[in-house]
Amino acid sequence: MKQSLISINNATVRFLNNILFTGLNFSVNKGENCALIGKSGSGKSALLHTIAGRFNITAGEIEWHFFEEFKSHAENADAQLTHHKLMALVEPKHHFKNLSNTADFYYQQRYNSSDSEDTLTVEEYLRAVTPVLRQAGYWTFEKTTGLLKLAELLSKQIIKLSNGETKRLMLAAALLKSPVLLLLDSPLTGLDVQTRKDFNSIIDEIIQSGITVIMATSPYEIPDAITNVAILQEGAIIKSLNKDEFKPAWFMQDDTDVIDNEELKTLLNPKTAKITYKHIVKMDNVFIKYGDKVILNQIDWQIVPGERWALLGPNGAGKSTLLSLINADNPQAYANDLVLFDKKRGTGESIWDIKSKIGFVSPELHQYFPTDNSCLQVIESGYYDTLGLFRPSQKAKADTALRWMKALEIEKYARVLLKNIPASAQRLCLLARALTKNPDLLIFDEPCQGLDEHQQHHFKTLVDTICRLSNVTLIYVTHYQHEIPDSVTKVLRLDKGKQC
Repeated sequence: MKQSLISINNATVRFLNNILFTGLNFSVNKGENCALIGKSGSGKSALLHTIAGRFNITAGEIEWHFFEEFKSHAENADAQLTHHKLMALVEPKHHFKNLSNTADFYYQQRYNSSDSEDTLTVEEYLRAVTPVLRQAGYWTFEKTTGLLKLAELLSKQIIKLSNGETKRLMLAAALLKSPVLLLLDSPLTGLDVQTRKDFNSIIDEIIQSGITVIMATSPYEIPDAITNVAILQEGAIIKSLNKDEFKPAWFMQDDTDVIDNEELKTLLNPKTAKITYKHIVKMDNVFIKYGDKVILNQIDWQIVPGERWALLGPNGAGKSTLLSLINADNPQAYANDLVLFDKKRGTGESIWDIKSKIGFVSPELHQYFPTDNSCLQVIESGYYDTLGLFRPSQKAKADTALRWMKALEIEKYARVLLKNIPASAQRLCLLARALTKNPDLLIFDEPCQGLDEHQQHHFKTLVDTICRLSNVTLIYVTHYQHEIPDSVTKVLRLDKGKQC
């Protein structure tokens, strides 16, 4: 007879005033490791949070059977030990705080030298992790940092890590706890090609060490060591099966997509005339250094109006820093030979002059964007380049924002707070925010993170249509070749801060 590790029986699950699941049944037995598959908003993240004990069970029950077994075998176990401490949840967003542990990080902090120093280093952050048992287990500091390739980053402030490096850090911190159950929410998003290739063997070693894994992931990125698959749809598990029976083709996206070209033409052609520029970006021998660490080394890049670029490179290559110079977020721009929209930085233009011409989305913006505005307010804030709407809404701007929501198929969230919608829909809201003011330059840094197959395909088609109908300039960053829009014709590759 199989030994159950966790079981959820006929449960009703609530978060705040929302019912997330009714009649939920889910179980994982010893020796099983499970992938949660489903479209964006299907309930994958909610199920992980339910297992982690973060949501209320108002009917039915959830049982963490592994807890009693662990206590019966563990020596030197803490008398205050609870089942929560035997689980580790790695989420898409981090919850880092400053050195005094009193304040959250903020957007742009990594580029401001005094504030960026008010953070732990990678080594300090990991050394502070307390394992479940007092004695060292399989996942020692050396073992964990070696496997996740963090050894070269130990002296780096965590605020200065790239998106992919942060993902590796969060997984390392979870492993150092030596949990019985490891919950992973879309762990591959933001990881470069090589790290994704390594991830299969990483998960295999985690499972071989005795840790049970439950992970939400793409149907095309299920590690070999996973044994079971649960398919979710609209807040319900519609099928549970062995991984060998699962067919990724069930989630293949139909290539047909309907884009309202006439609506886009109207949105992309405001009555105000566009200014003509000779250069959108012109940088010569750009050099960025933090302490002894060189981030960008002798970068030359010219972008003229109407060009569409892919900016590619592994995690930590310097892509986000390069974009921060263009988006007026990095004060080191003033120490470099950088021209934006035909004006050299430091010749009198304000950061708001620059931002008014740019529509920008990045994982960092998503990480730090306040979530207490409605989605429509978030999108309208794009007109003012503020992180949220801090002035009375204007009907004309709100109407245009809603039209962009319809173009991105998220209009149903217009009056809902950003924090109360799925992460994929949050990302689409920020994409609509970038588009709504019809900017001269679009910078999309990993825009498809967390989007399901249909959302990715629809967004890519929308971008290509926008590029066909307008002279907008585009910089597109991704770790997935298939996500690059067909309209992209030029490529800049970075590796270790250099062009290659």
